[in-house]
Amino acid sequence: MTQFKPHEYQRYCIRRLIDDPAVGLFLDMGLGKTIITLTAVKVLKFDRFAVDRVLVIAPKKVAEATWSTEASKWEHLKDMRVSVVIGTAKQREKALAAPADVYVINRENTEWLVNRFDKAWPFDMVVLDESSSFKNHQAKRFRALRRVRAKISRVVELTGTPAPNGLLDLWAQLYLLDGGERLGRTIGGYRERYFLPDQRSAQQIFTWKLKPGAAEAIHRQISDICISMRAEDYLQLPDIVEDNIPVVLDTAAQRVYTRMEKELLIDVDDEVINASTAASLSNKLLQLCNGAVYNEEGEAVPVHDCKVEAFRELLEQLHGQPVLVFYNYRHDLPRLRQAIPAALHVRELRAPEDIDAWNSKEIDVLLAHPASTAYGLNLQDGGNHIVWFGLNWSLELYQQANKRLHRQGQTQKVIVHHLAVMGGRDEDVLAAIEKKGATQEDLIESLKARIEKVKGEKL
Repeated sequence: MTQFKPHEYQRYCIRRLIDDPAVGLFLDMGLGKTIITLTAVKVLKFDRFAVDRVLVIAPKKVAEATWSTEASKWEHLKDMRVSVVIGTAKQREKALAAPADVYVINRENTEWLVNRFDKAWPFDMVVLDESSSFKNHQAKRFRALRRVRAKISRVVELTGTPAPNGLLDLWAQLYLLDGGERLGRTIGGYRERYFLPDQRSAQQIFTWKLKPGAAEAIHRQISDICISMRAEDYLQLPDIVEDNIPVVLDTAAQRVYTRMEKELLIDVDDEVINASTAASLSNKLLQLCNGAVYNEEGEAVPVHDCKVEAFRELLEQLHGQPVLVFYNYRHDLPRLRQAIPAALHVRELRAPEDIDAWNSKEIDVLLAHPASTAYGLNLQDGGNHIVWFGLNWSLELYQQANKRLHRQGQTQKVIVHHLAVMGGRDEDVLAAIEKKGATQEDLIESLKARIEKVKGEKL
């Protein structure tokens, strides 16, 4: 387990979450919102006895793995119990009945949870992970949570983009923080106070625009309850921030992965494992982590969409910020393209005009293979977010690919997001990269370790 040594800005945020009953923590992705929140929860629950049951509402893939993984990673959180309330109604009921300190549920089940407890609402602290998911005041999830807001003593909202489509998005989120104290108790009153009709047809108003000085007034109104830090202005951080996003396979996908892993590894158990064998087996398992695998005819066979779903949620959380996506296999491309919302401009890096379009910020999602971007390309003007959909064993390719954004002329901190299947071959590659390994020796040794792990287990 790892010792947590918080940055000064993290110390400040932890103090605020401990001292204040409602806080909007609006930090960039990858800057530690989860560990900040869990550390504050630990103090509030175990040191100050200020909270009893904590609920986290998050996007599905985040709810499945991120919070439980983060809690198990740090030494000071080793005694914290996290129950993941996901799955069928029966599975959710079982998770709710389990003894835990933090319960994590996906946002789609917010209404179900509120109806489930009704007047006996048991959670005195609620954390909204990616609070912009609650920006729509007409959505069922917002209305459900609004019904029980008076029963919640502490609320924390986490997001890097609280107003992705403009300041109108703030009202519903702030209402869940303060009950309408700062921006008004109704969306109509908020609009009337700060906005003017913009595009309209007869009596129907399609868009609203800010009144002169309204943006500044809104920021003043919420400044005491929201922490919003731009890294380049306030934080002294490393040039590259790594954000490991755990991906949980569903039951069917996990069954397929487990069978393939055991059959492949046990078949070579009595043979000498060389680099060729290790590379071949690793490729099969890494393909399966991504969601598809090549058959003997070279055709891609889809297996699951678990990592694609996590990728889709990540794009949603980035709210249109440009992102450079590295894939590992050709069969990743069509599934990635299908997952990207139609409103985003997508292009595959093939020619100089693609580079120009990216650096001119005409592209929202640039798809690239690391081998095609490893050297010489200057992409730093187009964005600061990198997503590794599929990792590979070449440390040199990995480092050089990241350098396409992290280089002279980049004005923002580069955030590198790794999508990694929990318990899968992804984790072996990620571990090797983190220790600056990812060599042929690491490849073979990690494969031997997996063989030992699967020995004696039933298919």
